[in-house]
Amino acid sequence: MTTETNNRYSDKDLEEFRAILQDKIKKAEHDLQLIKSAYMNDFDNGTDDTSPTFKAFEEGSATMSKEANSALAIRQEKFIRDLKNAIIRIENKTYGICRVTGKLINKERLKLVPHATLSIEAKNIQ
Repeated sequence: MTTETNNRYSDKDLEEFRAILQDKIKKAEHDLQLIKSAYMNDFDNGTDDTSPTFKAFEEGSATMSKEANSALAIRQEKFIRDLKNAIIRIENKTYGICRVTGKLINKERLKLVPHATLSIEAKNIQ
């Protein structure tokens, strides 16, 4: 059961959300390391082909993969930053308060999207 004090989540609720966020941060940082290691891979399997067409295709494919991995890494870094900002909001006791309406964000929404700063009501307004 959610308890509110002065239009905020209780300390017990905040600790529950902190645990969810810390778990997500740990998983996200692990995923980021996987993405970065894939990005750092030079895609050289030691099977050089002398065919210029195949070589050009391989290089183009590697470039596209590196660009995709770079975009994934950037997105993952933003996700981690958003999660860490949510931890700061917990410390400030402002976590779970919609930045548009000032109302509490639904607890179920926060369990699914723990870094959310907008309620469904505010998202629908946008």
